[in-house]
Amino acid sequence: MFIALALSIAVGVLDGLGIAMFLPLLQMVSEEGISNPDNLGYMAFLVDIYDAIGLGLNLAVVLATMVFFFALKGIGTYIKAVYNVQLLELFSRMLRIKTLKGLNSIDFKTFAVSDMGRIQNSMTGEVDRVVRAQVTYFGAMQQSVMVLVYAVFAFMTDYRFAIMVIIGGIAINLFYQFIYKQTKKASRELSYHYDVYEGKIIQHVKNFKYIKATGLLNYFGGRLHKTILDIQTSRVKIGMLSSFMSATREPILVLIVAVVIFVQTTYLGGALGTILLSLLFFYRALTSVTQLQNNWNQFLGVHGSVESIKEFFNHLNENREPNGKEKVGFVAQSLEVKNISFKYGNTAIIKDLSLCIKRYESMAFVGESGSGKTTLVNILAALLPVNDGEFLVDGKPINNIDKESYQQRIGYITQEPVVFDDSIYNNITLWAAENEENKKRFYQAIEKASLTEFLSELEFGKDTILGHSGINLSGGQRQRLSIARELYKDIDILIMDEATSALDSETERSIQENIEALQGQYTLLIVAHRLSTIRNVDQVVFMDKGKIIAKDSFKNLTKTLPKFKKMVALQEL
Repeated sequence: MFIALALSIAVGVLDGLGIAMFLPLLQMVSEEGISNPDNLGYMAFLVDIYDAIGLGLNLAVVLATMVFFFALKGIGTYIKAVYNVQLLELFSRMLRIKTLKGLNSIDFKTFAVSDMGRIQNSMTGEVDRVVRAQVTYFGAMQQSVMVLVYAVFAFMTDYRFAIMVIIGGIAINLFYQFIYKQTKKASRELSYHYDVYEGKIIQHVKNFKYIKATGLLNYFGGRLHKTILDIQTSRVKIGMLSSFMSATREPILVLIVAVVIFVQTTYLGGALGTILLSLLFFYRALTSVTQLQNNWNQFLGVHGSVESIKEFFNHLNENREPNGKEKVGFVAQSLEVKNISFKYGNTAIIKDLSLCIKRYESMAFVGESGSGKTTLVNILAALLPVNDGEFLVDGKPINNIDKESYQQRIGYITQEPVVFDDSIYNNITLWAAENEENKKRFYQAIEKASLTEFLSELEFGKDTILGHSGINLSGGQRQRLSIARELYKDIDILIMDEATSALDSETERSIQENIEALQGQYTLLIVAHRLSTIRNVDQVVFMDKGKIIAKDSFKNLTKTLPKFKKMVALQEL
């Protein structure tokens, strides 16, 4: 940015030197002639330079000098513009990468309770507006430099005229301070309305099927419509304030210049030639002042986004997830939690719980809703940090381990399937190259997830595009797709959180057979309400109110735990 400012100074100086040559031209066609260097003020050094090198100040020399300076100015302007573009793109790239890295570094607990609308708006709309703020702020800085350069030239020509014009300019700026404050206020309001709008859009799109099926489109559309009107009101307010400044600035400045010229020539005996040269400089300065104030007001128009992004970064930094340095190549021995507790706010979800899961062991977690099953497996997946106690991976504290390397050893199948708006192949392989080895693994995963018949019925097969969240698939098809993805990956631990809840009985039985075939190949952690899926696991863990009530085989638990026996009976197993 300092380089860009230096280029602005260079362009301003070259422009000023070119403009300064207008005075000798004026004097050549006036009665004063050029015999009196005092008429040039401090700019007389130009005449001294020509005298020193033995060149007479004639029309050809003056015109050649003007062409030379303005040609250099054109080259400098081009270099400055190209450099500004590169600077802008660098800033934009760094800002987007910083927001992405910041979001990826926060802990899942914070993410789970965050405002999704604000996150999306911060990473898309707010970033764009902050980039625009950078353009306008930096533009204002560059125009400030240009104003300063032209003011120096004006002082060198006629300092009294320059002082009076500057005093008038300061008075105008004080008048516009009220406009600036109103613009900043409207900008903050606009940023807030954008956050609300993004949040409502996310809900509208995500739940579109339900909203449409239940005739609520107009109702939800009305909520969005109100937010759109709020955004429009704030934008119109900013636009009106900016338009007022643009419309009134130049007439007021011209009025001040006219008054100053009248006072200078009538009462202070100023030479008209030097006043005209000063006026040329001030005309250039006036253009820069106009651009400066336009840039500044536009900057204030998006200033709320700058504040919002700063707050967003602070939020991300305050909730950055601690991470260890030790990489995990594979999970060789066990996962163990010792006396762990976990809370959301003041609500205890897990209470003084201990459990050891050996490698290749299959373990199911059952219990009523809210018993802590999903929370426990989220802790085992290093998604949630414990408040008390220890979580050990192969005997090493999780906080000493690089969590990403550990999580790359995990397959996670959730109750709500994850489907990307891409082809079936890319959904399952996560954009792996289509070589023979990967395609072989792809079809093996398809078969294990009972998707072979479905795939064969599609016109485009594995290249079929699934649409937003797999909108064209049934719930069971989406679930089988997510199962196939995890079976494709190279993992040690497979977590299934209600993974077969959306499947029909026949498909569930088919996948269950395949899952049972995986026992001994993966460490299987299964959260299940449908007890038919866990009949053959090594251990069943029964949970209630954040604690482990019992842990045994399915058959033994049916005999020894009345609550579990009742659950089995209710599902007619």
